[in-house]
Amino acid sequence: MPRRLTSARRLAAEALVRVDAGGAYANLVLPAMLDGSGLARRDRAFATQLVYGTTRMRRACDWLVDRFLSRPPDPRTRAVLRLGAYQLRFLGLAPHAAVSETVAVAPGRTRGLVNAVLRRVAAEGEVDWPDDATRLSYPDWVLRRLVADRGEEAALAALAAMNAPAPVTVRPDGYVQDEASQRVVEAVGAGPGERVADVCAAPGGKATGMAAAGAFVAAGDVHPARAGLVAANAARLGLAGRVAAVVADARRPPHPASAFDRALVDAPCSGLGSLRRRPDARWRVEEAAVERLAALQVDLVIAAADLVRPGGLLVYSACTLTGAEGEGVAAAVAARLGDRVEPVDDPAVTVVLPGPASDGMVVARWRLASPP
Repeated sequence: MPRRLTSARRLAAEALVRVDAGGAYANLVLPAMLDGSGLARRDRAFATQLVYGTTRMRRACDWLVDRFLSRPPDPRTRAVLRLGAYQLRFLGLAPHAAVSETVAVAPGRTRGLVNAVLRRVAAEGEVDWPDDATRLSYPDWVLRRLVADRGEEAALAALAAMNAPAPVTVRPDGYVQDEASQRVVEAVGAGPGERVADVCAAPGGKATGMAAAGAFVAAGDVHPARAGLVAANAARLGLAGRVAAVVADARRPPHPASAFDRALVDAPCSGLGSLRRRPDARWRVEEAAVERLAALQVDLVIAAADLVRPGGLLVYSACTLTGAEGEGVAAAVAARLGDRVEPVDDPAVTVVLPGPASDGMVVARWRLASPP
């Protein structure tokens, strides 16, 4: 019978081991552990804060404790040290409580070590971080790339914003959707009676947003389970009659040419604009994925252009901040489609940086040429 984890810190330490050493996804493993824990609501919230926050700040926490270690600790001790450093440096908890309560969940053989290291971290005043990537707790390549693409001030502010918990924004119809995603729906601007192809639609937030405005939306996803999620969300919101979930590869959409007034490609991307929603994503995304995904995005937008009637609107969006996936994709689309499309906005790509109320996003819109 599995052991019940009746302490928020003990549960958090166990979750961190599963995420860091076992490769589990934090947003999948933690809810299951909480459901079986019997923890009170307040302790569940604290455990979630500890797991998500410690995962985000993993690099910074490692730097805080590694200076006082003579050799790498085992995975469980490492998780507890990170947990303690996070409470001391980023949650600002009282040192006596943070240290003693954290030491209590350490393996018995390393409690002395954990106690000594955390007390040294607690006794330290202002920290002299070695660099911004360590201070903000990101891989070097993420910081380097965003500084190059967006400038140092904007990049550092964006990265700092994504270290805060994600805000919860609820639409009038009860659907939870980030403000950046709602801006994409506004950018499409679908109205009553219009037909929209949303070719990468799962889980259906933007499709249902457009349907709520009165449009009919053909909402596609290549995975049947995810297309089913779109259908379920539409049904839950009373929009099943205006959202048709379609299982389809968006590079080869099963629709007639020029059949839609508007098309949206909310493309698969590196996700570097929404990292606060996926606490372990920054440690999983590889730099090589950016160019691979940018090439895929171009193919998706080109395929979607064929679906739009002359004079209709083609919209590309991605929850990322890299220039390769934003301006790079827009330039490649313009080069391949030539005078078939005309940019709607100047500059052609709108970049929404992450802030207190919104994720980061890139959006580009083109008008399909009408016959001469």
